[in-house]
Amino acid sequence: MKVTIIGSGYVGLVTGACLAELGNSVFCLDVDERKIALLNNGGVPIYEPGLKELIERNRAAGRLTFSTDVAASVEHADVQFIAVGTPPDEDGSADLQYVLAAARNIGRYMTGFKVVVDKSTVPVGTGDRVAAVIREELAARGLEDLQYSVVSNPEFLKEGAAVEDFMRPDRIVLGCDADAAGRHAQAIMRQLYSPFNRNHERTFYMDVRSAEFTKYAANSMLATRISFMNELANLADEVGADIELVRLGIGSDPRIGYSFLYAGAGYGGSCFPKDVQALMRTASSYGKPMRVLEAVEAVNDSQKRVLGEKVVARFGEDLSGRTFAMWGLAFKPNTDDMREAPSRVLARELVSRGAGLRVHDPVSMEEARRVLEDDLADIPGGMARVHFCQQQMDALDGADALVIVTEWKVFRSPDFAQIRSQLKEPVIFDGRNLYEPDAMVQAGIEYHAIGRPTHQAR
Repeated sequence: MKVTIIGSGYVGLVTGACLAELGNSVFCLDVDERKIALLNNGGVPIYEPGLKELIERNRAAGRLTFSTDVAASVEHADVQFIAVGTPPDEDGSADLQYVLAAARNIGRYMTGFKVVVDKSTVPVGTGDRVAAVIREELAARGLEDLQYSVVSNPEFLKEGAAVEDFMRPDRIVLGCDADAAGRHAQAIMRQLYSPFNRNHERTFYMDVRSAEFTKYAANSMLATRISFMNELANLADEVGADIELVRLGIGSDPRIGYSFLYAGAGYGGSCFPKDVQALMRTASSYGKPMRVLEAVEAVNDSQKRVLGEKVVARFGEDLSGRTFAMWGLAFKPNTDDMREAPSRVLARELVSRGAGLRVHDPVSMEEARRVLEDDLADIPGGMARVHFCQQQMDALDGADALVIVTEWKVFRSPDFAQIRSQLKEPVIFDGRNLYEPDAMVQAGIEYHAIGRPTHQAR
């Protein structure tokens, strides 16, 4: 089949590359000329395991094209995926200007039936707005009778595992209208996704609004689990319980399970913070405030400060002259995404108190440098006190303690003897509970974790 992907960001690139891998002819559109030039020259603007190889293979085979030509993108395919950004507006609602602009271009250039697929994460009711914009453009051209159908097909991709998630989905959600055009669109989408349903049916068909709601509900539910576990961890710190043992105890209940049940330094990224805010805004507009989600957001904002509070409790309010090694900058492993990353809150807290930082991340060093320059711009000499280290052990040189913010696999089994010898003091603040406290005692390391009793070095 022929498919057009409007937007060559995270979701658009993964969707386009994976659909091309299945044999489809995919046209990826983006208005950013530099991004398209980069892609056409073999580069990839984001880090995602396996994506670069997928793009290279399908470009070479002629199944994947990148362009800024809007008219050509609409002409290319009857299936038009809208996969543009929906950043949070000032009030927390999703900004739909890019979605509606994409819909307007489809209406401006289409000459036959189109299936317009909302792949972007959009609030309930966006499908109606997309349809209305297309209808306006067709009316302006005197083509009111031209047929189209808007489908909601939310993505459920985890950064760091997006290619695997797309190629082996646990579910595919399709929201289609019940009229003739909607039934025709559903048949086309069923054919497009048929390779994923060969072993068993993974597609859930529903109305458009329910599909739009499903995406926000899923991410908000997961965010709620994380914040609740973090709140339990903070209480465990006070009462002397070990949250890791508690996690095992409650996770063994099949009604609860172990997924998204890890205490830590808070969630970040492009999805959970934005989607929680957007769902709260939607609820507020209907006069139905979501008090649980208000608490989820408040807990997460507070949790991002917990590591800094632990450092201050150990080393004092004034950190002038102190240096801290920081392992992990991206909001999660296997990505370079720094959006809403807990490391940003910690870096600002420590630097504002006079500390120096020696930071390392396996992937996001370049993006982190760009982001931290903005975050620390108002702190005199702030960025000058941040040193980026290409090797994780180099970050320990001259540092008073090590702070772990992101749970990259390479951090899980380091040489603790070397850590102890390189640090001025053998102290680790573990924001992801990577290590066993007893092992830290044996290694002679003072260990501060999240929701676990502090263990002093012997």
